Amino acid sequence: MNKLYPDARSALADVLKDGMTLMAGGFGLCGIPTSLIQAIHDLGAKDLTVISNNAGVDGVGLGILLETKQIRKMVSSYVGENKLFAEQYLSGALELEFNPQGTLAERIRAGGAGIPAFYTKTGVGTIIAEGKEHKDFDGETYVMERGLIADISLVHAFKADTEGNLVFRKTARNFNPMMATAGKLTIAEVEHLVEAGDIDPDDIHTPGIFVQRIVYAPNPAKPIEKRTTRPRGAA
Repeated sequence: MNKLYPDARSALADVLKDGMTLMAGGFGLCGIPTSLIQAIHDLGAKDLTVISNNAGVDGVGLGILLETKQIRKMVSSYVGENKLFAEQYLSGALELEFNPQGTLAERIRAGGAGIPAFYTKTGVGTIIAEGKEHKDFDGETYVMERGLIADISLVHAFKADTEGNLVFRKTARNFNPMMATAGKLTIAEVEHLVEAGDIDPDDIHTPGIFVQRIVYAPNPAKPIEKRTTRPRGAA
């Protein structure tokens, strides 16, 4: 099975449809699947539900899909850094399912592991828990959260081999590995592509069995959300 596609657009063109649920990896702007997001923008799919820790920033990452109003709903844990996100949510143009960050991570991991729901103490007694099932365990109250599964998971890896075994680098490892397991179809854009067998098995973060399509995207732009500097020579 040849998993390698010549570019992001061709990897998505025959599977992307209006109304789909997508997962998009990354943390802030680190480890986001930039070329795949651009391809979604260019293909014009709309009414999308996107599961992602955040929605990038204005004009970068998922922000470009907000500009074209291709996203109907975000399932996220952080909504800062993006004025358009806030404007669309407050105006009612964008639906938001807000999650504590750890809960979002576990919902994705659970979906990838075939676990339909789980209980957590996080959010009990807050608006996060409203309308959800509660249950007591050992004298403590827990709220039930559902696992998450996407029609397509879009991830960014530092390195991959042609079988789809993935290696993530530093902060990009936050959400990408679990999202790679939780998609009915997983597409990975990768910075470095090597032959099968060239990655030490002990270095693999996501086995290739979870990855159906690969896009080689070397030298991606890596914008910084907030550049903080100090005068040269300052202590």
